[in-house]
Amino acid sequence: MKTEEISAVKDVLSVPKKIVIIPHRNPDGDAIGSTLGLMHYLKQQKHEVTVVAPNDYPHFLKWIPGESTIVKFDTQREVSEQLINQADILFTLDFNALHRTGHDMGAFLEQNQALKIMIDHHQAPDDYAKYMYSDVTMSSTCEMVYNFIEMLGDTDKITADIATCIYVGIMTDTGSFRFRSTTNRTHQVIANLIEKGADNTEIHNQVYDTNSYSRLQLLGRALQNLKVIPEYNTAYITLSQAELDKFNFKKGDTEGIVNYALSIHNTILAAIFIENTQEGIIKISLRSKGDFSVNELSRAHFNGGGHTNAAGGRSESSLKTTVEKFIAILPEYKSQLT
Repeated sequence: MKTEEISAVKDVLSVPKKIVIIPHRNPDGDAIGSTLGLMHYLKQQKHEVTVVAPNDYPHFLKWIPGESTIVKFDTQREVSEQLINQADILFTLDFNALHRTGHDMGAFLEQNQALKIMIDHHQAPDDYAKYMYSDVTMSSTCEMVYNFIEMLGDTDKITADIATCIYVGIMTDTGSFRFRSTTNRTHQVIANLIEKGADNTEIHNQVYDTNSYSRLQLLGRALQNLKVIPEYNTAYITLSQAELDKFNFKKGDTEGIVNYALSIHNTILAAIFIENTQEGIIKISLRSKGDFSVNELSRAHFNGGGHTNAAGGRSESSLKTTVEKFIAILPEYKSQLT
């Protein structure tokens, strides 16, 4: 953010306000961590703050400090709309286009006249926020929330709860600090968070070591379905609705599975295709190594986007047809993949 924008935001926050903080639909660790971390900070400043999430999120995020206060738009529509309508300020975190909150919530937010502040690290932001902190080079929105607090001169006000929330998002969005977006600055922030009280071992255990038996069985089926296309250094996984049902699928159970495909030697592009019959879509997660942009591939072919090495998309075709389309477009990218 520019110096004058920081000053303006500081002025806006200098007196108590009613504030709603919103993550994207199907919020992940970075979305929940950043919204709750910012919530704790703003509450310290005597603001009236609520996080309103578009829908539910995985169980391995339901221990984060303040999580029990989150209001869910899809199941608590009336109270959510009331909170948003009464808000002086809407913070939108970890997304940069209002439709990323879902059709109904996105349309509702577009009509809202509250002051909007965006904090996000995805590419090609929409122009809906008065104040925009957008930086695609950042590891995570959580790291940006830390920077935002620092810009306001308040890092001394970071508590153990705030540190824990922010740590979660940085850890999950960097793949436990292994992605290229992890910088020396990221590690400095992490060191500061640990100093402020974030328990790195406990956070890792809560997020990664609380698997159910059925989730591991589902992982086994996903690995059985793994296919490799060596001529394009590509691997992909499919999971049908029947397979999800067989292994008692819960939200979050497929998180990270695509990385197994990417871990295969010489693989540059990996994908997972997950059937969702309730929504009538195939959910797609794409990962890559090096300079190959899955953001560009997803935007061009699968109604999605994200980052260079991590993106999402969707298809309204069948699982079989979607996979066939994916395979058919690979020749377009042969020079980049081989």
